[in-house]
Amino acid sequence: MASYIGREVEDFAVQAYHKGEFETVTKENILGHWSVFFFYPADFTFVCPTELGDLQDFYEDFKETGCEIYSVSEDTHFVHKAWADASETIRKIEYPMLADPAGHLAAFFDVLIAEEGQALRGTFIVNPEGKIRAYEIHDMGIGRNAQELLRKVQAAQYVEEHGDQVCPAKWKPGEETLTPSLDLVGLL
Repeated sequence: MASYIGREVEDFAVQAYHKGEFETVTKENILGHWSVFFFYPADFTFVCPTELGDLQDFYEDFKETGCEIYSVSEDTHFVHKAWADASETIRKIEYPMLADPAGHLAAFFDVLIAEEGQALRGTFIVNPEGKIRAYEIHDMGIGRNAQELLRKVQAAQYVEEHGDQVCPAKWKPGEETLTPSLDLVGLL
């Protein structure tokens, strides 16, 4: 599998369920701000609502960093609405829930399991120019951590803004970064 770092998100147009309404989300909507594409296998499942609820718990923090969350599954926007109607956890979600029933987004991000009509748990951090800056892909049974994802978004933003500095392990905003140099080689 080739690395997706630096790959530009291709043009797309999908339906979404967002704040009780249906809307179309396109590539144009993701430009000009940071984005997270958060793929999950399916609505009305087990691990998925725990992840989406966790994202909602940190949604304001993501928004404060100038980052929008886009959850994505192979379900239709109608199914997203039905899930929100049936689940208190999903009803609280404020970020757009993208519908990808044809699997175009999941195929582009290489998380589609075509024979199952589902996506792996893929997380992609995209910069304001539409380029992937970080990603991770999990098996269907492994849930993710929104707080760690937020830290990764903040680190990606810092590195993009301060190209001569890098963020060490467990770095958080306000902590010291490193400036790569010959003087640091082998000393940390």
